[in-house]
Amino acid sequence: MGEQASGGAANSDKSNKSHHEEPVERKLTVRMSGASTGDAAHHRQARDHDGHHGDGHDHDVHPLTTTAKALVTDAYGRHAAARTSGTKTQAGKSSAGKKAAVNDTPEKPTAAKKVPAKRTTTKAPAKKTAAKKAPATKATTKAVAKETTAKAAAEKAPAKKAPARKPESRTALVRRARRINRELAELYPYAHPELDFTNSFELLVATVLSAQTTDMRVNQTTPRLFAVAPTPEDMAALPPEELEELIRPTGFFRAKTKSLLGLSAALRDRFGGEVPGRLEDLVTLPGVGRKTANVVLGNAFGVPGITVDTHFGRLARRFGWTTQEDADKVEADVAAIFPKSEWTMLSHRVVFHGRRVCHSRKPACGACPIAPLCPSYGEGETDPEKARKLLKYELGGQPGQRLKPPADYPGQPAPPMAPPAAAS
Repeated sequence: MGEQASGGAANSDKSNKSHHEEPVERKLTVRMSGASTGDAAHHRQARDHDGHHGDGHDHDVHPLTTTAKALVTDAYGRHAAARTSGTKTQAGKSSAGKKAAVNDTPEKPTAAKKVPAKRTTTKAPAKKTAAKKAPATKATTKAVAKETTAKAAAEKAPAKKAPARKPESRTALVRRARRINRELAELYPYAHPELDFTNSFELLVATVLSAQTTDMRVNQTTPRLFAVAPTPEDMAALPPEELEELIRPTGFFRAKTKSLLGLSAALRDRFGGEVPGRLEDLVTLPGVGRKTANVVLGNAFGVPGITVDTHFGRLARRFGWTTQEDADKVEADVAAIFPKSEWTMLSHRVVFHGRRVCHSRKPACGACPIAPLCPSYGEGETDPEKARKLLKYELGGQPGQRLKPPADYPGQPAPPMAPPAAAS
């Protein structure tokens, strides 16, 4: 009986131990197996079974002693061996539990999605493309730079054709200026005043009318005028309205009418109806300045004079003979360079060249025979073919300005003015 009691007690101890060990083993099994549905139910049953033993058994289990830890370790080992050598269903459940545990973790799926993104090579081709485009960009930049340099060189090309000259001495200036005069004399041996006239009075009147208009327009107007008033006395006697109508085609006809009536009366009253042959007397006449006086003196009386009109002044500055704008100062500068005997014909030659070649807006530099002597070469058209198209009058195959030019003039005479259309 005592053995039976001892055996019963032993069995009771084993039973109690097994009851305490089973929950620990079950807890580990649940955690390691991923908390599958069957294991979770069994775990609840074991927990309920523990509750029937009362609080007396809790003092033997909690906290875990060294022996309990050994039992937990042994139980974990046996449970792991049982899972490894168990049925395929349990192994499947265990594997499914592990996969479920992995899938339940929120960070791992994100990492799994990011891993393919990191392995993607979408950026690599972009880098390669950029690497390939880099040489093309450099090449393009070099090409643009070369093109810009070429354009800049092309723009500077005309400047190279007319390099900056060294400061010219007075002696060199005089020599070059006189050589230009000789070249112009060979180019225009027929140079002459381009106003039609038969006496000093007609030349004086025509010169006054030539202001702000062309010589050809004056030459087309004066035949009718001189047919009505051939002398100063006749012109002074004309009614202003009649004189205005006669000279209307030349422009500024009211101001010019006042000048013509005034100078005609002065010639009649002060000089006996004759044009004086002195500069001092001529400039006292209404509407007569130094330019008009020099034209009359040089071409009607043979008195040398420099005629500084718009063409002469422009070319004198381009040739480097003067830097002045005032006509009287230009005359003084040029007169100091040339001998007095050359003044009148120099004026004709320079004016001829200014009207035919060295134009105000677009000079024909490429067709100019004195271009090597001109410091302003390059201001106009330098291409020879294009420059030839800019030539005027006899050099361009066009009629001249005079209706009755000199016999040695190689060009055609200007056409007379067309008669006014009859009123219908």
